[in-house]
Amino acid sequence: MALASATLLPGGSEVWLARLWCQGEAAVALWAVATLGNSLGSLVNVALGRYARHFQDRRWFPVSAEGLARAERWYLRFGEWSLLAAWAPVVGDPLTVLAGIFRLPWWRAALLILVAKGARYALVLWLAEAWLAPLCQP
Repeated sequence: MALASATLLPGGSEVWLARLWCQGEAAVALWAVATLGNSLGSLVNVALGRYARHFQDRRWFPVSAEGLARAERWYLRFGEWSLLAAWAPVVGDPLTVLAGIFRLPWWRAALLILVAKGARYALVLWLAEAWLAPLCQP
């Protein structure tokens, strides 16, 4: 679930993570699996971005030349550090695709994505413990 939610497919890994925590699953294991799965999903986006430029001259390509130039200016302005926002809804997935389009080295993309996703799931688990603990079944 975490892998699929990191791609451009819709998903709600946070809800599942909180649900599993509420059912008594170990928080550290949940965090590790969700972080790894969601990071791998984002790396799929990076891979898609790496190969997307091969098709930029095709009529069906989803981004215009102007749109791609605008994205490139934005990416050059904020650079690889923008991947620290890879956890964010709406903008996170496109950021990972841009990292691939602009050929960010794999290891740097993976490291930044891992940090961002790990922080996201740590926050989700912290919030689950703070807000859901009284509602969870013993």
